[in-house]
Amino acid sequence: MKKATFGAGCFWGVEEAFRRLHGVSATSVGYMGGSFANPTYRDVCSGTTGHAEVVQLEYDPSQVTYDELLNVFWSIHDPTTLNRQGPDVGTQYRSAIFFHDAEQQAAATASKRRVELSGNPRNPIVTEITPASTFYRAEEYHQQYFGKLGRSSCKL
Repeated sequence: MKKATFGAGCFWGVEEAFRRLHGVSATSVGYMGGSFANPTYRDVCSGTTGHAEVVQLEYDPSQVTYDELLNVFWSIHDPTTLNRQGPDVGTQYRSAIFFHDAEQQAAATASKRRVELSGNPRNPIVTEITPASTFYRAEEYHQQYFGKLGRSSCKL
């Protein structure tokens, strides 16, 4: 099993998109990329901790590749909006790939370049690609939030 961590806006929908993939065995939503130890949702939403809302997943690379995970990542959000996804605004909603090893770093960089060269999207991609740091698991009520509500997306 391997780990992957992505920030693509509100973590509820991001988790749901990855949770449904064959080969993904576990997902957790939380916070990464900031400078504040043990942040709460309220702390992160204040915009002062530097954390992104992320989903960290465990996956079996024999069933789903990291490149396939990257393809899902690019398809579920707008990587051209700085610190924003839809109505959600703030640094915690930034587009980010947190790599866990050199192989993931190379794959993420190559994948970003392929998307840039494709011309879709037309605007510059602002996705950050940075080393994974401490993952702080979000409060339990955020975990598999849409499943608890009987929903599968942010859209009503």
